[in-house]
Amino acid sequence: MLSDVFFPRVNGVSTSIQTYRSDLQALGHQVTLVAPRYPSAAVVAPVAPAVTDPIDTVRIESRGVPRDPEDRLLKWGPLMRWAQSLRPEDVDVVHIQTPFVAHYAGLRLARRLGCPVVETYHTYFEHYLHHYVPGIPAALTRSLARRMTVSQCGAVQAVISPSRQMADALRDYGVKTPIEVLPTGLPPAAFGAGNGAAFRAQFGIPAQRPLVTFVGRVAHEKNIDFLLQMLVELRRRVPDVLMVIAGEGPAEQHLRALVARLGLEAHTLFIGYLERTRGLLDCYRAADAFVFASRTETQGLVLLEAMAQGTPVVSTAVMGTVDVLSGAGGAVVVPEEVGPFADAVAGVLRDPRHREELSGRAREDAARWASRVMAERLVRLYEGVIHSDAPPRSVPAA
Repeated sequence: MLSDVFFPRVNGVSTSIQTYRSDLQALGHQVTLVAPRYPSAAVVAPVAPAVTDPIDTVRIESRGVPRDPEDRLLKWGPLMRWAQSLRPEDVDVVHIQTPFVAHYAGLRLARRLGCPVVETYHTYFEHYLHHYVPGIPAALTRSLARRMTVSQCGAVQAVISPSRQMADALRDYGVKTPIEVLPTGLPPAAFGAGNGAAFRAQFGIPAQRPLVTFVGRVAHEKNIDFLLQMLVELRRRVPDVLMVIAGEGPAEQHLRALVARLGLEAHTLFIGYLERTRGLLDCYRAADAFVFASRTETQGLVLLEAMAQGTPVVSTAVMGTVDVLSGAGGAVVVPEEVGPFADAVAGVLRDPRHREELSGRAREDAARWASRVMAERLVRLYEGVIHSDAPPRSVPAA
């Protein structure tokens, strides 16, 4: 596997890679991950499994990304020098996880080794690329994102999409490569019992105070602005409500300023990243409701993580979240409208019996997304491309 993103950078891609790799190894497969080396000054979040890298993780020298201090890109020269050590008999399949340097390096490596290559398209670039290239019209960035996506998907033997909606978008772009819908499952650790009381005590939140939580990258595409606008309305229904925002990202200063303009300082708490094996579970468990309104999710793992802790979800259903929330008994699906969203959250907060019913169903919903099942499906995909008669595709110039 090659990726420009991995822990200590905390996001859904890192989580997906770690989850699949752990399950593949548990199934008896050898998985080597090539990922960036993060300078200590650039590490803005705790290492998410709190362990050192295992021997099968190769850290490559990396460089920064303009306007995005959290992320890195693999350096081409050091990556190519490491790749020269690999022999054809060492690798059965190359799996690309990001469409940046890792994409072109993965294609070149697969071509040299004569093995197939697959790629997971984790991110819906069309809807947020313009945030990171200011000055260029959004229509142009969307067109560029689509053309890049079609070109990259056309260079691999199989594309993996985390959701049906992302797969449909890729086909609408004109992608002809076979697409396998393969979500990231929940590892067993996600079902461990979080300690909500400990979380509330740590952050000075009274046990009886109504608490709603958002977990995720604090970025423009997550639509947290809408959640804060909704919080203004929610306060009219539940005056002492508190919203916790767990995560960090490029939109944090903007959101803090918005909180001040809306007069929400006493009702909003930014707590940054949390350690995944304990602190994050405690955060989910402490909440009376988990709120989400992202328009660009290719899956929405945080929804599943919240439900695994028995936390009711109130969310819009757009792109990948449709798959997660379809038929979910532990979630209330609402439109992206401030009033109806606030009404739905207030209904959960005010009615303990309703909240308890949603909590039990949420755990049942999450149980259907066990990661081991997803890893077994990925193995079958690997086997299919390994034994395919299709020749390796030509590699575009890097």
